[in-house]
Amino acid sequence: MVAVQYMTWVDFDARRAETDLVLMPLGAVEVYGPHLPMGADGIATTALAERVAERVPAFVAPLIPVGFSEALSEFPGTLSVRPESLLAYTRDIAESFIRWGSRRILFINGHAGNVPYLNDLAQQLEREHGVRCAQIDWWRFIQPLVDDLVESDLLPHGHASEFGTSVMLHLVPEHVRPERAVRTAPAGEPTFPDVLRPASYRAQTATGVLGDATMGAREKGAEVLRRAVERTVEFVTSEAFRSPERPQ
Repeated sequence: MVAVQYMTWVDFDARRAETDLVLMPLGAVEVYGPHLPMGADGIATTALAERVAERVPAFVAPLIPVGFSEALSEFPGTLSVRPESLLAYTRDIAESFIRWGSRRILFINGHAGNVPYLNDLAQQLEREHGVRCAQIDWWRFIQPLVDDLVESDLLPHGHASEFGTSVMLHLVPEHVRPERAVRTAPAGEPTFPDVLRPASYRAQTATGVLGDATMGAREKGAEVLRRAVERTVEFVTSEAFRSPERPQ
């Protein structure tokens, strides 16, 4: 299933009779180690959305490529939008789909910095439009699915680490520089880990990696995506995400 930007309006109109589900991928453009593309988050979520839509009828929205990445802005190339900008833009797209009859919206989000704002938006859309919304927090979503695949002893799900590298090797090997993959442990522990404070990401890692990127493998990335597709299909076809009653 292709994303809506590649559809004709006639085909879009016909598909409305087949599904009320929209898959909305979101990502980020930020440091992702010296070896991986900065758009890794969006690459992963777009792939998940497209593969799910091959299994169940759904619209795939255009990728929202840039998120709230201010915490990583010390690294060259990192792009960031303000939370209010991200929310307004995402809301407008969601409400466009709602206007054309969509009743279920699944945000497939690849960046942790977007998570709280999308949760708020999901609640607002449900309350204001009577639709059903949910969010997949991609890099956290996959963790319980792949326990048996873990090989690294250092933050296998850390930033640009074992699993981030594996997924990119599977999806876009032409944009990966495996000879640059490194193992980087966090630099020190906070004095008060129980208190949340603004922190410098670059002070934690000079490479942009947190974990062991050398443990990435293409075959592992393929299995990660396969399992993520299965779990997502299970969710969107379940009673937990059934279409709400249309308002009278």
